[in-house]
Amino acid sequence: MYALVQGHQYGKYENVLEQYFRLRKTVFADRLGWKVNVRGSHERDFYDDLKPAYLIWCDNDRSQLYGAVRLLPTTGPTLLYDVFRATFPHAADLVAPGIWEGTRMCVDEEALARDFPHLRLDRAFCLLLLALCEASLEHGIDTLISNYEPHMRRVYQKAGAEFDELGRAVGYGKHPVCCGAFEVSSRVLSNMREKIGISGPLYERPTFRRRARPTYEAQPS
Repeated sequence: MYALVQGHQYGKYENVLEQYFRLRKTVFADRLGWKVNVRGSHERDFYDDLKPAYLIWCDNDRSQLYGAVRLLPTTGPTLLYDVFRATFPHAADLVAPGIWEGTRMCVDEEALARDFPHLRLDRAFCLLLLALCEASLEHGIDTLISNYEPHMRRVYQKAGAEFDELGRAVGYGKHPVCCGAFEVSSRVLSNMREKIGISGPLYERPTFRRRARPTYEAQPS
């Protein structure tokens, strides 16, 4: 299942969120060598204290995490402006209610290999990207901004995502870090489904509320 977890739902997804923070340490600190905030076995930072939304891919009983990405509005504090400012031109204005930042996207390779032995890693990322597009469109987000390493371009292209690379910079880890603006629209969603070969929705749409952007409980920066 793919679900968008907001602040008031953290308790319901506590187990998989805890797995997500552990996975982030494994991926971003141990494997990629990024200068991130490690707390014991977790990678967790100031932006996780701002009650962001998390797109979670997990099993139906919420006991095993397969992948996730964090979402924050650009109208509040973001890694984009606070940490990765060198990755895009100063003339670019990336602050607007419909523009959200997607960060810390990762998948659990060991869990996927165990539970989905025939699922390729690049396809797993494609599925997570498709669910992200679906959830973003459902909640009124029209642009996603993300920082990524250059090799991820191939995965984004394979998923059918449409994006503009705004710039890149070095000094954050083992490889350069790029900044990309990803279009979120019905047209892009249709193209992604066709490219990936998925006919129906992956994202589990909320049935208890009307279409709206995720709530955001920001604290002063």
